[in-house]
Amino acid sequence: MTNAGKLESEVCLSWEALTLQLRTPFRLSYGATQERTAHWIRLRGDAGWGEGTIPPYYPVLPEAMRAYWERTALRAEPFPERMEDIFAWVDPDGPAPARAAVDLALHDYLSRKLGRPLFAALGLPVPARKASSYTISVDTPEFMAAEARRLKNLPILKLKLAGDEEDMRRLEAVRAARPDARIFADANAGWSLSQALEYLPTLEKASLEMLEQPLPADEIEGLGEVQAKTAIAIVADESLQKPDDLSRLARAGVRGVNIKLMKVGGVSPALDLMRRARAAGMSVLLGCMIETSLGLTAAAHLAGLADWLDLDACLLVVNDPFEGMRFGEDAVIGVPERPGIGARRVEAADA
Repeated sequence: MTNAGKLESEVCLSWEALTLQLRTPFRLSYGATQERTAHWIRLRGDAGWGEGTIPPYYPVLPEAMRAYWERTALRAEPFPERMEDIFAWVDPDGPAPARAAVDLALHDYLSRKLGRPLFAALGLPVPARKASSYTISVDTPEFMAAEARRLKNLPILKLKLAGDEEDMRRLEAVRAARPDARIFADANAGWSLSQALEYLPTLEKASLEMLEQPLPADEIEGLGEVQAKTAIAIVADESLQKPDDLSRLARAGVRGVNIKLMKVGGVSPALDLMRRARAAGMSVLLGCMIETSLGLTAAAHLAGLADWLDLDACLLVVNDPFEGMRFGEDAVIGVPERPGIGARRVEAADA
């Protein structure tokens, strides 16, 4: 635990770093990783739990996250007593995943006090029976096709692509292996505009449903140009960090956005962006980082507002310290009926 040397009664939160081991190396256009660091946030007295986790390719320093929590831990203001007051209570001056951790813990705290699951405490729709995509990370076309065949019971596959000359072969191999599947592809900002336009005929022939972030984050107008030339839904991920980005994406004509709690700063900002996207006529993909089932379950409570789900992190981590959101054999998700976020430590769940 952090806050060494301070009594628990003197701070309003504490945190612990957790090392997540991945089932297989996770490869995408930024490189490959075998593990990730997650952060478990606990309000004083275990009144609420949150998570702050971000992949290494985001420009967020762990030191900046810890400094944010150190500053927040010493705040004297009482916790908010209404959901609508959480956004104002969370200090906006800090990295998004650090803010997300505090935001999640406060939402957990208040919905526990109300004795209701988070979605109900927020007045959100019951998360409908809806399937999530499952991610196949970058590899050879043959390996990715074999993975697609192994996952024959999962209806939606999301392919990570690398930005190299093998990308279209990867897509074609997976489509041949799984002609029945709905397929999403994510280039993680790895293509140029000319590549994206060149690939469109192949993408369309493969009946791709969604293409996520084909271009670098700052090329918003380019994303709109790609969207104008295809019926495939172009979905922005790295290009969406804050509300102003959403407005630019909507003006450019981009069809959808990927909203992740860790990327945007928690439940409150995510709900705001989801509603703004709806008002702009855009579709919403509710996504996640590679994180624990604590953060993942918090996101799942918002699933009733999303068009697509990409909440598969619990299947990618072998030592998840929490249990919460259900990911069924058919990839249909479900949330716990317990008050709050509803995630529990695995040891407690097994007791």
